[in-house]
Amino acid sequence: MAFLDRRCAKVLLTVLFFALVLSIVYIARAVIIIFCFSILFAYLINPVVRFLQRNSLFFKNLKGPHVAEAYLGLLILVALLVHVLVPDFLGHAARILREVPTLADRLSTGEFATEIGGKYQWTDTQTIRFKTFLVQHRSNIQSLLGATGRFVTAAAGGAVVIPILAIFFLSDGGGLAAQIIRLVSTSENYEAIQSLAAELNTMLQHYIRAKVILGGLSLIYCSAGLFVLGFPHAAMLGVMAGVLEFIPVAGWIIAAATIVSIGALTHAHWIWMALLLGVWRMLMDYWIAPRVMGHELEIHPLLAIFATMVGGAVGGIVGVYLSIPLVATLRVVWHRFAPFAPETQRPHELLSASHNDP
Repeated sequence: MAFLDRRCAKVLLTVLFFALVLSIVYIARAVIIIFCFSILFAYLINPVVRFLQRNSLFFKNLKGPHVAEAYLGLLILVALLVHVLVPDFLGHAARILREVPTLADRLSTGEFATEIGGKYQWTDTQTIRFKTFLVQHRSNIQSLLGATGRFVTAAAGGAVVIPILAIFFLSDGGGLAAQIIRLVSTSENYEAIQSLAAELNTMLQHYIRAKVILGGLSLIYCSAGLFVLGFPHAAMLGVMAGVLEFIPVAGWIIAAATIVSIGALTHAHWIWMALLLGVWRMLMDYWIAPRVMGHELEIHPLLAIFATMVGGAVGGIVGVYLSIPLVATLRVVWHRFAPFAPETQRPHELLSASHNDP
């Protein structure tokens, strides 16, 4: 039996190595996603930390105290939003969690249809039809409630873990990046990998800047509409819409549902506001966001739309959020290592970016 020659053995080992790496990435995808979001959160907070560090009278050479200040300000903002918009948030959340199992049973048995029919004075035919629908789709309803519960649990866990991990990236992101570069590079390609890391750092800064711009536009638009239509807490609702713009799909749904619900409960012009929100969503998704992202990351707006749609089809909400940075990363790597790709590096930007790691 003839052994493989040296070249075939190297190719086979390379294929096996990449297969092993892909297998590990797939198995640990949940952990990798959390770390990706932690890095993006660190990039979001880092400009605030640098601003506090530059304008502080004390601890200018230390990042730790200013990271704590930035987190404290974020906690105060979130607490103020929750207190103004949902004064008894903890009580409502606890009650909803307690009632989820009971609600699942009532939906699966059709009892919920009887309660709704009696409350809204439905006819017996309408009530029976709705009850039959619930009973026939019992398994789908239970699966949907279970998936929703798992998503809420994962989101709550991520909301706690991601800011904690981001502290480490904020405190010593540059040192961590330098260690990884030394680990994966050799003396021949050290400068090339270091330059690639600096360009990726600049790209992520531009991505976060684009997200901030989109959030600011949503804040201005929603606040103006809320003030004109006479909504209560218009400023806080506008801030909430701007902040939730950072969360793809679920963020604007939560913001729109909250705004419309408050308008309906307070007898404001909620129908007009719902129409304005629908128009804004269409403009944001298909005109404003692709152009802002394309300008900041130097990718075509149509490619941004395509990447977002593919990311949503493959990875859901997480895929929507990470699709644009992934495409931008591939673009940077392609222009760096492809032998026939056009040169688009900007040395002065790379030099300045290397000093601004989160």
